[in-house]
Amino acid sequence: MVPSASGSPTRGVLRLAAPLVLSFWFRAAFQWVDTAYASMLEGVGDASIAAIGLAVPFEFLMIACWVGTSNSLTSRLSAAMGAREGERVAQLLAAARRIVVGLTVLFLAVAAGIWFVTPHLDLDPLVARQFRVYGTVLLAGSSLTTFWSVLPDSIVKAHHDMRSTMWAGMASTATNVTLNTVFVFAFGWGLFGIALATVLGRLGGLAYALRQANRHERARLADGNDDAPGRFERPVRTLLGFALPAGLSFVFLAVEGMAFNALLAGRPDAAELLPAWSILDRAGRFLVMPMIATGVALLPLTARLVGAGDASRIRRELRTAAAACAGYCLLVVAPLALWAGPPLVDALVESPDARTAAVHALRWLPLGIALGFPLLLLRPTFEGLQRPRLGLAISALRALALVVPLGVAGARFAPQYGLGALEGLVLGGAFGAGLASLAAALWMRRVLRAEGSAVPSRA
Repeated sequence: MVPSASGSPTRGVLRLAAPLVLSFWFRAAFQWVDTAYASMLEGVGDASIAAIGLAVPFEFLMIACWVGTSNSLTSRLSAAMGAREGERVAQLLAAARRIVVGLTVLFLAVAAGIWFVTPHLDLDPLVARQFRVYGTVLLAGSSLTTFWSVLPDSIVKAHHDMRSTMWAGMASTATNVTLNTVFVFAFGWGLFGIALATVLGRLGGLAYALRQANRHERARLADGNDDAPGRFERPVRTLLGFALPAGLSFVFLAVEGMAFNALLAGRPDAAELLPAWSILDRAGRFLVMPMIATGVALLPLTARLVGAGDASRIRRELRTAAAACAGYCLLVVAPLALWAGPPLVDALVESPDARTAAVHALRWLPLGIALGFPLLLLRPTFEGLQRPRLGLAISALRALALVVPLGVAGARFAPQYGLGALEGLVLGGAFGAGLASLAAALWMRRVLRAEGSAVPSRA
């Protein structure tokens, strides 16, 4: 650990990221549970997996709102607690509750939209029926459980208790597996039971996080030193000013998923490609979790180093994080995708054509992750530098100008080169992700060089 300007030790990015990696992996495994149990539904396995894949972009929209709100609240709470401004802490928590209520209402409306609109979409009837059930239950139920975890999660992170985040993720996954087993095999509720288990499973992590957050807050209030003056004139606006660009950066990742789902759903071979893409998408999201966790750790670390005026340390931490992620791609991602991927596909997918499409596309997944991970590190670093709009701009560039157009082009022209449409989509998207990462790296280099050891101005 290196001392900060205030004299308190500052942990390196890998030490901060370690418990988050485990937490994020368990949360990603939480999502795999649904796919695994759906594959066991007799006669509707592939349709159910396709339905889960269609719901992923909507889940990502929810995650985007959650991450934006949580990052904003964590950052503001950390500053207020560090300054001993107890009144601001209370204001922020009250404002966050109001934002959570608004998000809950919004996603209840989205869930209702899925229920009423899905029958009118040009989907295979069985896939449409499964998606209507799964998407509605998942979005409606999760809106009542997921968003309320923003408050305890942000509180424990503001107290630098990353291990509680890890244990909360484990509790959610264990609860989900237990409920899935009961709902699917004991009650025979099918995909409805799988979605309901996912919703209720999140209560396990929420309960644990609430207990830990309350413990930290009782200790803080008992300390009696949070009496420094300070109030926000508009606390909701204060949170949203940071949350909106941070959340919108994730929204663009959801846009990528929606665009690719729409592309594949409109093809004559959609019945084979949609379940294959669902498996591939889940695999990619699972494998990038350590990189996302490292990026999350970079945000508070960068913010603290900015306050200390130590731009050179930010560069070192970024290099350390990038080297660790590159090694992870080589030693973990590539072997898992190439050797463990095909047996996983065989276990989950019924259709031979869908299995073939998924296995062939998996060969290119490590390349896509290797080209895309730099942006996963740099985007939260921009936020730590108090420049969330730069992270938003590069995310928009990636989705709208690079990944989606090149992915669509790859799917269209791949057959001319002896490749499947899904392979072309992955390769085109990977090339776009690489260009976005390069642009982000050049932008970050320019920002750090311009600012030097000075604290950057707020974007």
